[in-house]
Amino acid sequence: MSSTLITHIGSLVTNDPGTGDDSILHVIKDAAVVIEGERYAWVGRAEDAPDADTVHDAEGRAGIPGFVDSHSHLVFAGDRTAEFNARMSGQPYAAGGIRTTVAATRAATDEELEANLARHIAEALRQGTTTIEVKSGYGLTTDDEVRALRIAGRHTEDVTYLGAHIVPPEYADDPASYVDLVTGEMLDACAPHARWVDVFCEKGAFDGDQARAILTAGMAQDLIPRVHANQLGYGPGVQLAVELGAASADHCTHLTDADVEALAQGTTVATLLPGAEFSTRAQWPDARRLLDAGVTVALSTDCNPGSSYTSSMPFCIALAVRDMGMTPDEALWAATAGGAAALRSSSEGRVTPGAHADLVLLDAPSHVHLAYRPGVPLVSDVWRHGRKCA
Repeated sequence: MSSTLITHIGSLVTNDPGTGDDSILHVIKDAAVVIEGERYAWVGRAEDAPDADTVHDAEGRAGIPGFVDSHSHLVFAGDRTAEFNARMSGQPYAAGGIRTTVAATRAATDEELEANLARHIAEALRQGTTTIEVKSGYGLTTDDEVRALRIAGRHTEDVTYLGAHIVPPEYADDPASYVDLVTGEMLDACAPHARWVDVFCEKGAFDGDQARAILTAGMAQDLIPRVHANQLGYGPGVQLAVELGAASADHCTHLTDADVEALAQGTTVATLLPGAEFSTRAQWPDARRLLDAGVTVALSTDCNPGSSYTSSMPFCIALAVRDMGMTPDEALWAATAGGAAALRSSSEGRVTPGAHADLVLLDAPSHVHLAYRPGVPLVSDVWRHGRKCA
């Protein structure tokens, strides 16, 4: 097996408590790594690096783990430019806009959906995202949800069944029957193609009782729960996520003290999605409140055509630092190790021997530049699973 030495990394964020300094990012100055196959074989100071078959000189650039985007909606067709324009002109955001994308997605061919998905994943990779979760949820029929999951599964292992995104128009007068479909025939067809089950627990989508039924049905078929929780207002989503041991409660914008306490005492990661608040002019999640309570926090893009049409994790880091009370170190940890925690992965989000060799070099001397220079394309080189991609 051939080996590659990447050396002269000015500062390397490892997220590994066994190496580096005492910061939460465990940074090594003047660092190097050795990659063998898909994984790191050695991590340390450049002066101590072993020989390798090939050498890449980072020339003092900062190195960070590849971003882990643990929440995206990338199997879709069309866009919602008109809706965004109306929102920026004063119209409030509501969950019902999803129906526009449902109609376009149902009308699209498999080839169109896959080409669009691949384009967005490549776009994210160029910006340093090496791991990405992809949800269904824009088909809302059994056949359309299955095809969305199959398409997503050709591009990522982290595929989420989100038949419970909204109640589609044809079931508007009988939502109970749609819940029966989502927990019955649709689930049976979709479960073999997914790792996770998700539900949009929100006014205008699914209430607490419906969400519980959907998640427990998925769990009975060995899917791991995630929850769209407390985005548009206070509700039962966060408490339900913690009760069921969900991997993550995503959005977490409107939280009571009891919600924060539940997250702090449980194992559920609070995944914050600042792109959604940016795009909808909504209240920002209070990351500082969660972090001070001891909650594990992740950052993700929520990339979707309606409420957060960005694939840029650096952009979300900048928003989190500027508007959500996070330090640059906390935001980067949340976008890497935090995302890995939300996906229950020990192989991503950190630079340590045995982990997947997902490395990003920045055209900057420090990771702090991700927030310090918002909107600037700082990603210089990307390795994913040991292969140089960009």
